[in-house]
Amino acid sequence: MSYPGYPPTGYPAFPGYPPAGQESSFPPPGQYSYPSGFPPVGGGAYPPTPSSGYPGAGGYPGAGGYPGAGGYPAPGGYPSAPQPGGAPSYPGGQGFGAPPSGAGFSGYPQAPSQSYGGGPSQVPLPGGFPGGPMPSQYPGGQSPYPSQINTESLPSYPVFSPVSVDYSSETCMVLSGTDEQAIVDVVANRSNDQRQKIKAAFKTMYGKDLIKDLKSELSGNMEELILALFMPPTYYDAWSLQNAMKGVGTQERVLIEILCTRTNQEIREIVRCYQSEFGRDLEKDIRSDTSGHFERLLVSMCQGNRDENQNVNHQLAQEDAQRLYQAGEGKLGTDESCFNMILATRSFPQLKATMEAYCRVANRDLLSSVGREFSGSVESGLKTILQCALNRPAFFAERLYHSMKGAGTDDSTLVRIVVTRSEIDLVQIKQMFSQMYQKTLSKRIASDTSGDYRRLLLAIVGQ
Repeated sequence: MSYPGYPPTGYPAFPGYPPAGQESSFPPPGQYSYPSGFPPVGGGAYPPTPSSGYPGAGGYPGAGGYPGAGGYPAPGGYPSAPQPGGAPSYPGGQGFGAPPSGAGFSGYPQAPSQSYGGGPSQVPLPGGFPGGPMPSQYPGGQSPYPSQINTESLPSYPVFSPVSVDYSSETCMVLSGTDEQAIVDVVANRSNDQRQKIKAAFKTMYGKDLIKDLKSELSGNMEELILALFMPPTYYDAWSLQNAMKGVGTQERVLIEILCTRTNQEIREIVRCYQSEFGRDLEKDIRSDTSGHFERLLVSMCQGNRDENQNVNHQLAQEDAQRLYQAGEGKLGTDESCFNMILATRSFPQLKATMEAYCRVANRDLLSSVGREFSGSVESGLKTILQCALNRPAFFAERLYHSMKGAGTDDSTLVRIVVTRSEIDLVQIKQMFSQMYQKTLSKRIASDTSGDYRRLLLAIVGQ
């Protein structure tokens, strides 16, 4: 499984993740009174996960799902981006940059600098080896990862317009009425924290629950989107996990999308919220709904114990690359535990360095090797981790693209990603979407949705 053009010629940088002050939190038990079964599927039900997986986040969606080895990336491929050069990447010092054009890896688009949690720190350049800097092992003696990239071409966070909050009776009356355009105008221009305050003010003024009122007035995809926007972020993630494992069957893609992409703090808060709001243990539910190496990977993820030190140990990266090669391509069979241990514990910057080293050791990229050694949901989970190490916004851009690809729209995935990323990295996701698919995210949403549902999505996403 080889991805032509990996890595691309460069791309703009983007602000760290998560941004300061946006850490999620969850409310005390019993605060929520969401009706059981909320929200409705709205045409976004998930088909079973095929056994073959996809090069990204796993064998979905449905018949029009992610293409196999020969079909990735999607039509148009990953575009070139501006040449690197400019400000440092990781907070406090130099870090990974975009690779130049020419020979390199093949596959997933390379990411600009990313921050994955933990305090600011420096990513040192390779050095400290006996006799001087680490010798180059790239063809021609040149590393495809320069130390600087351009950080000035992305708009700044947040996505939401800086509209002052009005907790007056007029605002609450709008939300209690049936004018859906007025509801769109109010909801789309408030942050999640502001919406929680409006919800509390509504109950104080009228003695009624805003969620129940909205649910009685709305239906379908519009109902799902509005109610998701009024959920606190941690509760929404916990609810999505609980809903993915409720009833017959398991929506493995939802488990992967949340547990393999969140920070340690976010995962720990999700675990606590899951227990306090639903009275259930997340790890036990995962064990009862999954099995084998996929179960072990998700259990590892829900511990929230990934190393988040931003410093990169290049010697360790070389050693891990050798271990992964010996556990997979370099032997008959696969040592799945070795892959689980390294991908579940190493920081994302460390994994990125390991992927570079692996390409030198194995003469192929690690994503390709995972596709050759694994299948099904565990392949999807491992690839999701690696893709987030390379370029988290590109991973979500790909998920959005495939939620709207082909006949029908996977509305639940569309809603979940737009809502959960709207105050984190939606600006960067939009830019990666345009680069990868030569069409803006807003135009794609406009062509696949309709009515007030479309207006609210576009109000959140912007142009």
